[in-house]
Formats: sequence, structure tokens, C-alpha cells
Amino acid sequence: MNEENNSKGSTLKRVLAIISRIPAFIKDIVAAKLRARAASETLAMDSRPFMLSAERVRELAVEWGEERREHTTSASTEEWSEEERRLIERIREETVQANRNNVTRTEAYRSIYFRKPELHWAMLAHLVSRNGGWNMTDLKGDLLPHLLSLKQRQNIFELLERANALIFQDAYPQLLLYEAGRREGKLLTHLLPAFGVSRFMGPVWKQFWRYNDSALLTTALIINEQHYIEKRIVQHPHYRNHVLNKSSFHIQIPLQTNAVIMPYRSRQSGGLKLAGLVIENFSSLEERIEFGKRLYMILFGVQPVHEGVLNFVRAVPHSGSRADYAPHLFTKAKPQGNDSLYKERLIECCLKAGAAPLRSPCLSDAWEDHAIEPAGSADWFDGENEVCHYLKELPLPRIFEITDEHCLGLNKIELAVIAAQKAGMKPISE
Repeated sequence: MNEENNSKGSTLKRVLAIISRIPAFIKDIVAAKLRARAASETLAMDSRPFMLSAERVRELAVEWGEERREHTTSASTEEWSEEERRLIERIREETVQANRNNVTRTEAYRSIYFRKPELHWAMLAHLVSRNGGWNMTDLKGDLLPHLLSLKQRQNIFELLERANALIFQDAYPQLLLYEAGRREGKLLTHLLPAFGVSRFMGPVWKQFWRYNDSALLTTALIINEQHYIEKRIVQHPHYRNHVLNKSSFHIQIPLQTNAVIMPYRSRQSGGLKLAGLVIENFSSLEERIEFGKRLYMILFGVQPVHEGVLNFVRAVPHSGSRADYAPHLFTKAKPQGNDSLYKERLIECCLKAGAAPLRSPCLSDAWEDHAIEPAGSADWFDGENEVCHYLKELPLPRIFEITDEHCLGLNKIELAVIAAQKAGMKPISE
């Protein structure tokens, strides 16, 4: 009995020792917020606002109305020429090949952006896809396996993979069709139905062909892709019951593993910094759309971030490992031993003296390729009234330089792992 009481008392002391560090940690968070605000304000001085033309939005609303009245449920395949059929098949094949996994689709976005830099959405999608890969490999890294069971991590991976693959499956053919049209010197939007693209996008691409308005096209693609996954992912009973409504998914919010970060090279220090945002409620369609619009403004509206991100993207191929942007903290190498007990390694954004880097595997070492299930053919768009309110402004967030906050997010995860171990906790139950 005494041994049991001593054991409980020892465990309690260890937990209290961890908890005693939290007030100082809160001070660090506040200080990081203040530094982030100051850095963001400095960066924002070298920004350019993107405006969404009210006249062009009204023009789109009219065209959406006409599209709805004239729309037929089946594509007029008999009207396609043999050359058009060959193009459709080529785009389908290229999409399937590039959609094998997170690394291949991330590279596809990067490549088409540098071929057609007016396609701003492609670079935004490339950065978001990089983050998707990092989130996937985190599930097999040194930290999250101490907090989540294998089944929980598999479910989260399947949601991330499915959402990323569906968006790519819908958007990439649109980008390739536009590229083909520019190459051939003719508008090819009449072929969009061959790829199951929502009738929402036809008028948008026609208008982009006329005005080359990258901001409006990007915003429309953000709206389209988030609506595309709303019923297929966010409202789907499987993902709601097994992932989105689980505590294992909501643990991301306080630990900030639901951030989208964009590495960029600082002009002043020459070091690699991070811009980005944290999404609080993934289940909210409106929040996801506004989140995408704000990320776009950071990426293309803030010149130092834009230039620095492009330099990073050109120089560093995506592997899925966080060592891509933070090799001083992470390693792709496989662990040497089988020690299941995690030992504290971090001091702010540095490793302790003698501490091993955190394992962050390449995607190919973490997860096998997954077959893509059919997405279904239902069109989410049934009228212009539900989207026009998203096309009024492109706000720049007040705080978007998150280098310090990202470091503190890692510290929070590490602190949670150590606290769980000290308390003798097992991974969170299903």
C-alpha cells in the first residue's frame, strides 16, 4: 500500500513539475504574439492590396444566371472533335499520374505555376499541399504518436489524403485545360464538363480569359474547391464520426498543428522565416474560404513574403518532411534505437546540446499511396446568391509572421508529450 501511495505521489510530483512551467510558457506565448504583430506590421508596409472588381463580380452573377438556365446535366460529347477527345484523355491521364500522392500533386502545382505564373491559385495550392504533406508525416514522427493511437493517426491521414486528392482531381484539369487553350490560342471552357467541373467555374474561366484577373480567379477557385469538399469530406458521415468529431482531431487547435506555414527567406537576416495562419474551425465552410483568401493575400500581397516563398519553392523540392524547411530541428533519417520514452529536446526553436533532431520522415517512408475513390458527380452550385458575398474583399490579416509562434507550437506538443508520459497516460482512446 505504501509503495502504491509512493508511486502515486511520485507521479503527481512529476506532473506538477511539468505544470509549474506553464505560467512561464504563457509569458513566452504573449511575447511571441507581440513580436509577430510587430514583424507583421513591418512586412505589411511593403504590401500591395488586391481588389475584387465589383463590376466583374456583377458580370459573373449575370453569367451564372444564364449558365443555370441553359445548363444540361450531360456533356455534349458528340460535339467534341477528335482532337478535343484526345486532349481530354491526355489531361485525365496526367491528372491521375500526378495525383498518386501528396508529393506528386505538390510538384504538379509548382510546375504549372512556373509555366503559367498568372495562375496564382496553383502556387497557393502548392504551399497548402506542402503543409498537407507535413501534417501527414507528423503522424509518423517523434511527437504525435505519443498522443494519438495508430488508428486515430490512420483516420486523420485518410481525411488529409482524401481532401487533398479530391481538390487536385477537380482543380488540376482546369489548370491544364487553360494551359492548353493558351497554347492553342482558343478558349476551351466548353470542355470543362468532361472533367465534372462545377458550372460555377465556366463563367469564371471565360472572364479570366478576357481580363486576366488573377485575384478574382484565385478567389473563385478557393470558393469552388472548399464547396467541392464540403459534402464529400466535411459533412460526410464517415469523416465526421471517425475524425472531425473526435478529440484526437480537436487536439490540433491548442497544439497549432492545423497551421498553414509558408517558409520565406528574410531580406534583413537572410534566415528562413515563416508566414501563415492557424485555422480554428476546419468544419466551417465560411472559415475555410476566408482562411484561403487571407493566405492568398499574405502570399501574393506582401512582397517580401512572396519573393522569399518563391525562392524557397525553387530551391527546396517537397519531400513531406519538415526537414525541408527546418533541417536544424528535424531529420528524415530513421531512428537508430527503439527507445519509446521521449526525452525533452527543445529550447524555444533550438535543440538542446547533444539532443537528437526530431524525426520527420519523407512521405514515401511514412505512408503508402492510396487509391482514389470516385468523388461523385453532384454539382454544389445552384445559384449566385450563395457565393457573391465571398467576392467583396481580400483582407490582409493583422498578424501573419508566425516564426516564433510555430516554434512555441512545437514546444507545446513536446510539453504535452512529456506531461502524458509523466502521468503514465496511454494514447487517447477511440
